[in-house]
Amino acid sequence: MLRRLAWGLVVAWVSACTQVDDLDEAPVYLGNFHLGHNVVAAPNLQKGPLSRDAGKADWIAAMTQAVDERFSRQEGTRLYHLGITLEGYVLAKAGIPVVAAPKSALVLKVTAWDDAKKARLNETPELITVIEGLSGDTVVGSGLTRTAEEQMQVLTQKGAKLIENWLVRQNNAEGWFEDDGRPARTKARARAAEARAAASEEERMQAAAKEALEKARTRTAE
Repeated sequence: MLRRLAWGLVVAWVSACTQVDDLDEAPVYLGNFHLGHNVVAAPNLQKGPLSRDAGKADWIAAMTQAVDERFSRQEGTRLYHLGITLEGYVLAKAGIPVVAAPKSALVLKVTAWDDAKKARLNETPELITVIEGLSGDTVVGSGLTRTAEEQMQVLTQKGAKLIENWLVRQNNAEGWFEDDGRPARTKARARAAEARAAASEEERMQAAAKEALEKARTRTAE
């Protein structure tokens, strides 16, 4: 697991750019999704090298809160459950500024369940690696500027956002949360095509009406 965590720090660096300050905005589209059970566990949680200590209970509480905050905004009517296991973490200690400032990270796995079907939506748990992003506070290493609790909050909030991103992708591609099971992206394209067709028809009707009006004016003038 520690090797996997180290590798994840390299291949998943893009997750450091995840924005989580969108909770006051309208939630992303997730079909008819309504969060049911939010189950977070950490049976085999491992601490990475050069990391601060953090208890399993603290991690579970932080992750549970982050998921609740993000997904409780969805107002669908069909229940879906999320099962999350926390696999490994690094909470950066104070490092050498700029040159060797360590990054905090969290590795987790997530499984989505359809309550009505009593079945998993993904047979293989999705592996997600969360990495602390750069900011004015972390360019010198968050071990110098944040407490362990603050680091955990940042990582779990980003983890919840990455879970949301994954669910959006799956709904777009597989229609996980659509009542008719059709991929959301396909339906969005169909609606866009219908809108374009309707707009074209409206333009045609307006042009025809304008032409008829011009003809009427011409006849009146004659």
